[in-house]
Amino acid sequence: MPEGIIDLPLSKSISNRVLILNALTGNRGRIERTAECDDTAVMLTALSQTSDEVNIGAAGTAMRFLTAYFAMQPGRTVTITGTERMCNRPIALLVDALRQCGASIEYVDKEGYPPLKIHGCRLTGGDITLPASVSSQYVSALLMTAPLMEHGLKLTLTDGIVSLPYIKMTLGLMKEWGVDSDFTDNVITVEPQHYTPVDFKVEADWSAASYWYEIEALSSGDLSLRGLSRNSLQGDSHVADFFTGLGVNSEWDGDVMELMPSPDLTPRITLDMSEQPDLAQTVVVTCAMLGLPFHITGLSTLKIKETDRLTALRDELRKLSFVIDIVDDNALEWEGARCPVDTSRPVVIDTYQDHRMAMAFAPVVLYIPGLIIRNADVVTKSYPEYWDHLRSIGFTTKEVDADTLLNNI
Repeated sequence: MPEGIIDLPLSKSISNRVLILNALTGNRGRIERTAECDDTAVMLTALSQTSDEVNIGAAGTAMRFLTAYFAMQPGRTVTITGTERMCNRPIALLVDALRQCGASIEYVDKEGYPPLKIHGCRLTGGDITLPASVSSQYVSALLMTAPLMEHGLKLTLTDGIVSLPYIKMTLGLMKEWGVDSDFTDNVITVEPQHYTPVDFKVEADWSAASYWYEIEALSSGDLSLRGLSRNSLQGDSHVADFFTGLGVNSEWDGDVMELMPSPDLTPRITLDMSEQPDLAQTVVVTCAMLGLPFHITGLSTLKIKETDRLTALRDELRKLSFVIDIVDDNALEWEGARCPVDTSRPVVIDTYQDHRMAMAFAPVVLYIPGLIIRNADVVTKSYPEYWDHLRSIGFTTKEVDADTLLNNI
């Protein structure tokens, strides 16, 4: 039975926002520590380098935030690019919005996609309308630069807002830096004003906590998590609520969150995860392994993440015999259908260069010993210590060449 206290990594979502906010003050504040992961390392490097090309790899947050940041750096021209997958993730909505604010941005290759050539200038801002059904990061990128626009920004959001807690997180952090805003109905108004440098401490990552909730649900172990904030700005703190129906209760003991097994399992899970899409893989895999039918909606943004997470979840869960349906490119559903699988061969989970695929499927080893996670080092994107932390509570891991292993069977 897994047991132990896990010191969780710091939040990369908060880290990447406060790095941009601090940069907009001329780096006059002091950030005590930031997340130690690929995405935040990319942001730190990009903000400190003076070269005219910035490669952000697979860091989607960095692509969106830095596009807006560099657009408002007068006199500087930067080309921002990334991995092949990144250069196939759409960014036209953000570019169009920034152009309406006065930005000078060119597409280097394919219209609507990175790489981008950005000619920094003073942004005018004004009134713009943005579909908010694709990515909240577009909204956050605009908001963080809004106070320094000549006329500020009045942003009207249409088509349904996804990942709303991330927008509220951005506005909350801007408030920490002295910037006021108004969010009424679907309109966010930020008047012209200046950021005030502050000293800031980044809290632990509730998204990372989700994998330990999953392990607790599948093992009834004795796990505790350290570093989380009780009054977190992170929308993924709702993982504690989601897992009460998946057999996990949690209680605070000082600054430690204790996870405890519970006999309470909801017979069928129905959730709208439009505000917590990064928890979808964790919840879906947990439900399947517990044999709980589910209908989970609000997943439209999963198609443009590190991979198409809807398809990836369906395909990888089929390797475990679960027949999952994708509904309207917005939902995942399972009513108990299973298919035959070859039990004579090891199960190999493909991660598609997606850190959350690796971390959500790793706990499946509690039910299927010998499970193989391909390209397991992808976890460095957000949680480099993940495998070490698993070993610290009793899991055994070793490196294997999956293709060679399968060919020799």
